[in-house]
Amino acid sequence: MADNFALEDHVGFLLRKAYQRHAALFLDALYEHGLTPTQFAALVKVVELGRVTQNHLGRQVAMDPATIQGVIKRLTMRGLIERTHDPMDRRTAVLAPTQEALDLIGAAVSCAQRAHDTALSPLSAEEQVVFLGLLRKMG
Repeated sequence: MADNFALEDHVGFLLRKAYQRHAALFLDALYEHGLTPTQFAALVKVVELGRVTQNHLGRQVAMDPATIQGVIKRLTMRGLIERTHDPMDRRTAVLAPTQEALDLIGAAVSCAQRAHDTALSPLSAEEQVVFLGLLRKMG
């Protein structure tokens, strides 16, 4: 093993630790709504866009086709998303939020914002801006 390698200083290790902390905060904050981080992301985008193809939604929330398919299946089973087909191409799934999703999203976003704020709380306001900017640049 290389003498100058320290796992604790490795970007992947540090990002995973930060993500694990955020995921725990997020799951705790959204527990009452029963949404995972991936379900929340998909639902927020569907509500924001109104109607969207499943393929486009997957790209918008950075999920591969298999992952977005499972997320949409669970949200559909919960009655939060309606899944229909494009009349011009029956292979294309078109998604839309249900009224239940529209009723839920405001409270869920407030909880997610609380988790976001808590996750960033060890940083000063200036550090938060820099940190988020750097994450955007890396992504």
